Amino acid sequence: MIITKSEPFTKEEIIKLRELFDSYIKTVIDIEKNVCSAGCDRHFESETILLERGSKQSNLWGGGIDLETKIIDSNSFINVRPKDHNTSNEIQDPVLRRRFEDLTKYFFKNIL
Repeated sequence: MIITKSEPFTKEEIIKLRELFDSYIKTVIDIEKNVCSAGCDRHFESETILLERGSKQSNLWGGGIDLETKIIDSNSFINVRPKDHNTSNEIQDPVLRRRFEDLTKYFFKNIL
């Protein structure tokens, strides 16, 4: 189940987001609009939802959170965007990566 919102996920929503991978939730975050789309099988699914809601491609970054270790990663194929100076699956810009991590902590504050 994919849930897209601008407020932190509730514990009940997090249970639903765990359906695909149990201990890992994939996320795509609009770092300008502060919106998170989570629970996708593939990052492009959440990316599409956010683009349809008016997000700009350059503001969308993918990754996820391991619910057991509480490790946040910024690894997604949608992050490969040479025109935005990102040539890797990882978010290479430390400022953007930190923003992604901070927003992930905000959206998942009910479990972190």
